[in-house]
Amino acid sequence: MSFKEKAPARVLDTPITFLKGVGERRAEAFRRLGVLNARDLLFHIPHRYEDASTVRRINSLQIGEDATVIGTVISKGVLPTRKGLRVFQAVVQDASGLIEASWPGQPFLDRSINKGDMLLLSGTVRFFHGRQLMPREFVNLGAEDTGTAEGRVLAVYPATEGLSFKQIRGVIDKHLDALVPALEEYLPAELLRETGLPGIQDAMRRVHRPTSVAEALSGRARLAYDELLCVHLLQRRANAIARQARRGITFVNKRDLTTRLKASLPWELTGAQVRATREIVADMTSPQRMHRLLQGDVGSGKTIVALFASCLALENGYQAAVMAPTELLAEQHFRTFSTLMSPLGIEPVLVVGAMNAKARRAAAARLAEAGPVLVIGTHALVQEGTQFARLGLAVIDEQHRFGVEQRATLGTKGDAPDILLMSATPIPRSLALTLYGDLDVSVLDERPPGRQPVTTALRPESGRERVFEFVEQQLAAGRQAYVVYPLIDESDKIALKAATTAFATLAAGQFAHRRVALLHGRLSSDEKDAVMRAFRDGAVDLLVSTTVIEVGIDVANATVMVIEHPERFGLSQLHQLRGRVGRGAEESFCVLLGDVSPDAHERLRHMIETEDGFEIARADLRIRGMGDLFGERQSGLPTFKIADPVRDEELSEMARVAAERLLSADPLLGAPAHRALQRTLTTRYGRALELFRVG
Repeated sequence: MSFKEKAPARVLDTPITFLKGVGERRAEAFRRLGVLNARDLLFHIPHRYEDASTVRRINSLQIGEDATVIGTVISKGVLPTRKGLRVFQAVVQDASGLIEASWPGQPFLDRSINKGDMLLLSGTVRFFHGRQLMPREFVNLGAEDTGTAEGRVLAVYPATEGLSFKQIRGVIDKHLDALVPALEEYLPAELLRETGLPGIQDAMRRVHRPTSVAEALSGRARLAYDELLCVHLLQRRANAIARQARRGITFVNKRDLTTRLKASLPWELTGAQVRATREIVADMTSPQRMHRLLQGDVGSGKTIVALFASCLALENGYQAAVMAPTELLAEQHFRTFSTLMSPLGIEPVLVVGAMNAKARRAAAARLAEAGPVLVIGTHALVQEGTQFARLGLAVIDEQHRFGVEQRATLGTKGDAPDILLMSATPIPRSLALTLYGDLDVSVLDERPPGRQPVTTALRPESGRERVFEFVEQQLAAGRQAYVVYPLIDESDKIALKAATTAFATLAAGQFAHRRVALLHGRLSSDEKDAVMRAFRDGAVDLLVSTTVIEVGIDVANATVMVIEHPERFGLSQLHQLRGRVGRGAEESFCVLLGDVSPDAHERLRHMIETEDGFEIARADLRIRGMGDLFGERQSGLPTFKIADPVRDEELSEMARVAAERLLSADPLLGAPAHRALQRTLTTRYGRALELFRVG
């Protein structure tokens, strides 16, 4: 049966094996890319485009200009430099002349670029023993005819071993005209007009067979919008169902402890803290169980907001629990809360694993009483032996440091207590609403008054001696300092300094007269705690560490952080590390130390120019992607194949507003104008059918 004889839906369900030009071997390669049928093939979108419509002749290139050329490789090789860098070079030739292309630090290209291959190269022309092209992007066209590529916008597809992007392009091009008419327009007509985006069939032709890069991007924008809309619809529908199912405690805002707490504070709350507190109070006084994420920059004041929420629970006769990822952080919260709650006559309870039997029994007795109590602890709070008489609020600090089961277990310790998750990984609010659509989100995006700025500078390797002289000056003034390394031990494979070697060098050399300690992830929990306690208590002057101090306790006396090989860290990670200094009243400094490439220098410029964690996170996401920022947390995040929630922030906001409006008018998307959209949701996301049947 041909495509023309099949119903549209069945055409798109055709297994990839049965498409002409595929065969079993290619079908297996397609399966590795997640392409199982004709619909998947259509939605296998190019990940970039090369504009061959502006190709220049090689003999016309001028020094300093940016240009695109197509040429055949006539020679190639890997050349070492005096500094040990290996450079892949290829001489390419077109009908007008030849030019040398150079890829510093990429010797592996010697295995994939061969003599006779045709390359499309885009980059800057420079003078280095003659004209040389420094490719920013390149496409290996293989033996493709110059006339076939030139004058076109070439779609470059995600490929895999045994299936090149050119082969994928050929298969898609062969079937595009037959498959596109089978696509059903699923956006309601009014919504499509509002967006100004092309229809789905037009969009699909634009992304696969564009006549210009602008046309390709407009088609991609439509597909990205669709993906974002689907995610927002699913998350908001899931949230609505969860709200119906999670009847919780209806607290009464008695304005007793909360008012007294506010009056006793020695500082004014920021506008962001006031806003977040009001959002939390509104949740807690509603009949539905609160499930909210409070996210904010380092030092933005999340803890005091959590304390106001705790006071609301306490003044209603309930217990409140705050769970921190480490004993040191739990002890820090305990001291802070004890100080702030003292004027209110409330003494918090601490529950950590290292408590002796007597202290543990005393804490258990307090929690077993029905009266209000504020408890701060670690994962010990979720162990079987810890029982709550009347838990009303569970606060989970640094929530990404706990497993899903640990977070869920604390929520089962009472009769549907309200849940407040806190995170110090700041991301733009629009992105948070996309990634955490199943949660309500509060954002602290203001810096509390009195918080000291941290002066940040990038220094080359040649300035190492002066950097450590400055560290010594700070130590001589009675301050403390950190030196952070990306590795624990040195490696033969990576030319990076490491914490253990540096510790030995610093402790025996320049800082032999100082108290120097070493902290890294291979130490036991007890050893790490002992080192951090010594540093906190002033028994250590200089702490040599890996990133285990990224989220740690406040040491107000620490005023300097030196970070070696800063190019090895993400911007958000560097910002979190920098947040360990500047906690006190003294001027503080963060020094990024090492020789870095021009690209790394440009990236690190964000760290030097701003302390706004949201801007830094936005830059980090643009440069490195969500995987590097969220790590393991991504397992619970929506997967985007086409959309990029950072790059497509405006599209995401449009989609979020549209999703809220659609579900407000038609919660089940059952209206005739919305049924095609519901079918699309069901096709793409299996759970969608279940979500939109619950009413």
